[in-house]
Amino acid sequence: MHPLATRRRSQPAPPWAVVEALVRPDGDPARPWLLLQPGEVRPLVLEAGPAHVLWSSPWPGRPGLRVRLDVTARADGADGADLRWTLLGEAPLPLDEVRPLRRRLDELLNRDLRQSFDQ
Repeated sequence: MHPLATRRRSQPAPPWAVVEALVRPDGDPARPWLLLQPGEVRPLVLEAGPAHVLWSSPWPGRPGLRVRLDVTARADGADGADLRWTLLGEAPLPLDEVRPLRRRLDELLNRDLRQSFDQ
């Protein structure tokens, strides 16, 4: 698989809680965060470990995509976790096709998930 885009940001929750939220996005009904838009589906968890999760594509029209989520303790030693997502594809895609996918993953993971922990 080819890496198409990647981002790393901190999350306020500890690594175990971030992994749990990625594996079970609806695990805490008081903190919904995986709010899908029309044309998106809940990704399947294809693989999960203590520090990573692999999702299927949330875009049914792009079934060959995967999202790898790596969770570690914060590099700066602060509380919380670092979450790196990597969008993977079977082949490279033009930048104009990657941009909206990258933006959407940023919204879901670096905005919505992060805000759910701040509630």
